[in-house]
Amino acid sequence: MIISEQKKVVRSPEDIATIMRSILAAESEIDRMKEHLWAVGLNNKNVIQYVELTSLGTLISTVLGPREVFRLAIHKAIANILVCHNHPSGDPEPSMEDRTITQRLVAAGEILGIKVLDHIIIGDPTYCSFKERGFIK
Repeated sequence: MIISEQKKVVRSPEDIATIMRSILAAESEIDRMKEHLWAVGLNNKNVIQYVELTSLGTLISTVLGPREVFRLAIHKAIANILVCHNHPSGDPEPSMEDRTITQRLVAAGEILGIKVLDHIIIGDPTYCSFKERGFIK
């Protein structure tokens, strides 16, 4: 899904959190209570090329793997991606599982030549950026 005809430039994790909150707000009330994981493809100037929902989970978890996250990036020859997911609880603090899967995605991206720039967890009303926390270098 392209979010608009005029593609958006990402300048900060807050930009992504704002965009993803608006996408989540368009979901039904029932679906907003589930974890969503999106892959956001960016060009070299950090302009969004696509936003893809790669996993829709339950209230407390979602299943994902590198195959789903990188599928469209490979198809579209994307250089950089962001990963974003929501915590329906509203608390954006990353779990150990969040940190582990992020490390796997960064490693897979290195093999594929696709840089994972950040993993952002959106809560209500805050967010957590793995890049800002130093979890992604």
